[in-house]
Amino acid sequence: MAETGFKKWIITITVIVASLLELIDTTIVNVSLPVIQGNLGATLEDVAWVVTGYAVANVIVLPMSGWLGSRFGRKQYFITSIIVFTIASFLCGNATSLDELVIFRILQGLAGGGLISTSQAILVETWPREQIGTATALFGLGAVVGPTVGPTIGGYITDHFSWRWIFYVNIPVGALAAFCAFTFINETPKEAKGKPVDWWGIILLAIAVGSLQTILEKGESEDWFAKTYILVLTITAILGVLLFIWRELSIDFPIVNFAILRHRSFAVGMFTSFVLGFGLYGSVFVFPVFCQNLLGFSAQQTGELLFPGGLCTIVMMPFIGKMLNKGIPAQFMATGGMFLFFVFTTMLSNSTLSTGQADVLVPLLIRGVGMALLFVPLTTLAIADLKGPELGQGTGLNNMMRQLGGSFGIAVLTTIIHIRTSFHRSNLLSNVNPYNNAFIQNLNAMEQTFLAKGKSAYDALHMAYAAIEGRVIKQSLLLTYDDAYYISGLVMLFSIPLLYLQPFKKNVKVPTDVH
Repeated sequence: MAETGFKKWIITITVIVASLLELIDTTIVNVSLPVIQGNLGATLEDVAWVVTGYAVANVIVLPMSGWLGSRFGRKQYFITSIIVFTIASFLCGNATSLDELVIFRILQGLAGGGLISTSQAILVETWPREQIGTATALFGLGAVVGPTVGPTIGGYITDHFSWRWIFYVNIPVGALAAFCAFTFINETPKEAKGKPVDWWGIILLAIAVGSLQTILEKGESEDWFAKTYILVLTITAILGVLLFIWRELSIDFPIVNFAILRHRSFAVGMFTSFVLGFGLYGSVFVFPVFCQNLLGFSAQQTGELLFPGGLCTIVMMPFIGKMLNKGIPAQFMATGGMFLFFVFTTMLSNSTLSTGQADVLVPLLIRGVGMALLFVPLTTLAIADLKGPELGQGTGLNNMMRQLGGSFGIAVLTTIIHIRTSFHRSNLLSNVNPYNNAFIQNLNAMEQTFLAKGKSAYDALHMAYAAIEGRVIKQSLLLTYDDAYYISGLVMLFSIPLLYLQPFKKNVKVPTDVH
């Protein structure tokens, strides 16, 4: 039953804060990895499992969260997830070895997977059905802004305090969220209690999704199928997915109810959520690397650049919700969002080595508006036809697809950067030859500069060649990042037709009696 007044808003704030905990922790650790590596005496490859372990655990639980909420009661499962997440945060901060930190991050990821989808289901229950657009917009604040500000918060805490505090800060927030959830959120019936547990479904889901997420997280760094374990995981993931689908369709009480795919809006929404994850996480991944490795911005400067765009998203979200409530088709708004994202990537794909902070501010603001136009309509379209227990299942699957889309986007863009860097480098080096007048002029000018500084003729020549090499590397990286931006924009642009496979609804409403 929908709530009103103070109770509605305190529940709304509680679930948004809880989901923010999970979403920020998805990316907050990334910028701290070098410090953690040195502190715990680990290799870069090993310390990457701090991120990978969390992501794999998170994506395994997401599709199961609807069933878990139905079996134990949504309120009880939500509070338990907050408490376990908070305890795991404390244990991560206290970790004395890399093995401990990875184990506790996996525990944190398992609990975090229960936070995001359950938060969304509780929020939809709390708001009146005619205000579902506003509710989705409020939830979208955390889902869009969280991954964006995570690296900035992590970098600031690591620079000014200690990497351990990126985990400790979760403790007071988690404790307050657990108290508010216990006090204000209504109990829901334990509909799955007493029914047989689909243990084989749980095992197959963990194997299939866990293998797939690990491939996406580690594939590029391991040169994909050059490593035997990546090949084995690929075969495992394919067989696991097929067996899991067969299992879930052949039993009476599945862990994931694929019957909800009969709703065309939800079935198509799974794909659009995947695309949204590709754009959201992919762009957040590429932009900081581009700014810091090529343009020479500091982590703090990069964070400051991302903030106005995130603020723009926050400001736009309530207006998008109101537009949905007034009956403006979600497909039209999402089309605008995808087009604006393409504009954002196109503008950045024209960057040069002299690009400054002012040059990237406008594209980031456009991205902020585009993300607001994307998240709320796409999520609303996906869950609009779900009712009863289907809502918990649907939000879990929808969030899983967004997470997998993000992992896929990062894996694809990383691979593109690796391949295209070599391609552009080879092309540029073809111009470094004694028959190219422009090259000879540049080489002579540099050589004369070093000679004027007192270097010997031999040293001056070699230093001039080294300077040319540096220019080639920078220009290769610039062209590569430009390619990555443009490709991610094209993915979004070519996905627009998917939106119109979903049925138009004059008034988007979702039942709130989803107990």
